[in-house]
Amino acid sequence: MTEPMAIILAAGKGKRMASDLPKVLVPACGRPMVRYVIDAVRAAGISRIILVIGYRGELVRDELAGEPGFEFAEQKEQLGTGHAVMQCRELLPNQDGPVLILAGDSPMVQANSLRALLAEFDSRRPACLLGTGTKPNPTGLGRIVRDSSGQFASIVEEKDASPAQRAITEVNLSTYVFRPDALLSSLEQLTADNAQGEYYLTDCPSVLKQAGEPVEALCVLEPCEALSINTVDELKVVEEEMKRSADCG
Repeated sequence: MTEPMAIILAAGKGKRMASDLPKVLVPACGRPMVRYVIDAVRAAGISRIILVIGYRGELVRDELAGEPGFEFAEQKEQLGTGHAVMQCRELLPNQDGPVLILAGDSPMVQANSLRALLAEFDSRRPACLLGTGTKPNPTGLGRIVRDSSGQFASIVEEKDASPAQRAITEVNLSTYVFRPDALLSSLEQLTADNAQGEYYLTDCPSVLKQAGEPVEALCVLEPCEALSINTVDELKVVEEEMKRSADCG
């Protein structure tokens, strides 16, 4: 496998975190939550990491100052996850290996899961491989819809899901591996024609699939990896899980 790289989305303010820090710098068990994500990415064998920064981005730069392997892209306006990745386009043309994209507010991400995703990508070379997981109570998460042969069909957000789709427990956990050219071409086709007026990374797999490109989903993520942090209460849940199980397995 040619050298992979990672994009970590780290631009958010975290309005519900009761903190003036960028959300990814809010501590979880005494460490900025993004540090756990970086550790997992490094342990998965990735040395080149781009962080998309935004709100008080200089603090994220300062946190990682002097450490090798980091590049930064700035998202000046918060116009969605797809828009965040668009800010990395100038850094992608010379990338031959797979591009892993994940959220900086998901400190329970596991290196083993990332290694499994990269290995699957290397063996099959799809345009996009989604890392998914199952969650008994998937409220608020996008559901993974598969066709009659078990292949990935689409991501359906809960607000758009039928009752049958809402019963699906396989969910999108915002962890993707893209072929670089496929990522760039799908970003070019994103639109903000939705209620929020934002560009969604979740639309990229469907864009590629509609273009006839192979898009796959691998249900390999652990249940704890669904524990992202958006509120103080969710931070407490993550910290309890961290204290309970070091390996989350």
